[in-house]
Amino acid sequence: MTSENWKQDPRLRQMEPAKLDYLTAFASRIASLPKDQILPAFISMQADAAQKGIRFSDTETELLASVLTSGMSPEEKKKLEALRFLAKKLAARSS
Repeated sequence: MTSENWKQDPRLRQMEPAKLDYLTAFASRIASLPKDQILPAFISMQADAAQKGIRFSDTETELLASVLTSGMSPEEKKKLEALRFLAKKLAARSS
């Protein structure tokens, strides 16, 4: 996610400004991360947002995954999906 083009995705216009601000800050933080650390950071983003009172709906999460992973290879996207699945399972257990 080295490009700022993701901010121009028209689907993001539906999102609340506070959520977009959070995403912009998150994108800035991960811009300098090595590629192998981006996926875990992306997965932990939702938990971090929840601690700050920002909750993304399932639809918003899917949109974010689509927008923010648009530059990833199919292999990286598969890894992300596997991590997201695991995170959902773990979150369901702790509820």
